[in-house]
Amino acid sequence: MPSSNYPTSLDTTSTQVTPGSTTDLDASGFEHDQVHGAASTALIALETKLGISASPAASAATNAFLEHTGTGTTAWSNTLTGASIAGATLTGAITGGDQIMSAVVHKDYAETVYAGGNTSTAVTLDETNGNTQTWTMTGNCTFTMPSGSGLQAGTALTLILTQDGTGSRTGAFTSVKWAGGTGPTLTTTATTGTDILCFVTFNGGSSPVWYGFVAGQDFQ
Repeated sequence: MPSSNYPTSLDTTSTQVTPGSTTDLDASGFEHDQVHGAASTALIALETKLGISASPAASAATNAFLEHTGTGTTAWSNTLTGASIAGATLTGAITGGDQIMSAVVHKDYAETVYAGGNTSTAVTLDETNGNTQTWTMTGNCTFTMPSGSGLQAGTALTLILTQDGTGSRTGAFTSVKWAGGTGPTLTTTATTGTDILCFVTFNGGSSPVWYGFVAGQDFQ
């Protein structure tokens, strides 16, 4: 009788035989030591692959799951591919890796709001901090719009700009097209002068063209 095939291939009934109550354990194919040997080999191989208690499988990274490889074997993986999720509750952050999600219905969603702090006279904006950003105008500031290989076409950015206690701070924006070719004049009121500006780029990348819109000014 052959020994266990596992984990190279699955055992069969001729490999893992099941003796009956009257089976002669010296009969060919049912030898007592070989039956036990095949079972022990298979169990050890299975435990090695699955891991047990405080001794996880050597090939399994933290939070890995056992996945069918598509080649007739199973392997530990941290990448879920080709699966359908019927329903799930996310309890941690998910990184989408700039991948496309289609046919999605969003409900009760929000954007990350990034508090940029004081502008001084120059700010380089970064959409990865959050697509909605608040800034306090503490100087006549030039805002450098986001760019780079990671900037996706269709990226939108909302800026909420509030004047400091001095007020009358101006704002300029690089690589932005405005309606009529003229950018907005920021509200000058000290402390309470708040403007909301929205931007979108249709090409993204390292040389993006941004389009600017005034959502509203002098919010008090």
